[in-house]
Amino acid sequence: MLMMKEFKAFAMRGNVMDMAVGIVIGAAFGKIVSSFVSGVLMPPLGLLLGGVDFNSLAWIIQEATEKNPAVTILYGSFISTVVDFIIIAFAIFMVIKGMNSMKKKEEEKPASPPKPSEDVVLLTEIRDLLKK
Repeated sequence: MLMMKEFKAFAMRGNVMDMAVGIVIGAAFGKIVSSFVSGVLMPPLGLLLGGVDFNSLAWIIQEATEKNPAVTILYGSFISTVVDFIIIAFAIFMVIKGMNSMKKKEEEKPASPPKPSEDVVLLTEIRDLLKK
């Protein structure tokens, strides 16, 4: 029972919930980027490179036989995955860069000047009295 109570306290902390939301949004963003790369970005890129279909790029190591399927290395799929990764990494970099710049601006805001010590307050009062 104690373990369940500790787990509930752990799972309901703000950081864990924020992380869970971030993972779900990140997974959805990954699907969007994969769809963008495979359906929008790679076809024109393949056309520019002479009509290459990246999904069909493969090295056949061993031809198919009656008993065994062909052994292939699907390097076109790998290229698409690398492009996916680069786009996602760049997007994450931009988000973190924006967060860091906002944090830096927040740190640069001038804080209220520190209150003078009691000695300085007393000396200021004496100075003011002497001026009068």
